Amino acid sequence: MATHQPDLILVSAGFDAHQLDPLADINLLEDDFTWITELIVDAAETYCAGRVVSALEGGYHLESLNSSALAHLRALA
Repeated sequence: MATHQPDLILVSAGFDAHQLDPLADINLLEDDFTWITELIVDAAETYCAGRVVSALEGGYHLESLNSSALAHLRALA
């Protein structure tokens, strides 16, 4: 049992880790953002009644930003 029970999980949703983004060399794809978000949702369901707040904070290749944010939102839904 966790000793800390958060009220919610806050996500700084940056997508500059995408392989097409010019500012990072992390090489993630949309499927990576999906599974990361699914892990967050699972943790939120376990520890804080599913409450997640997500704020967009980065991504500089517009096409990959669009597709990655959409993957994130679908996993949140």
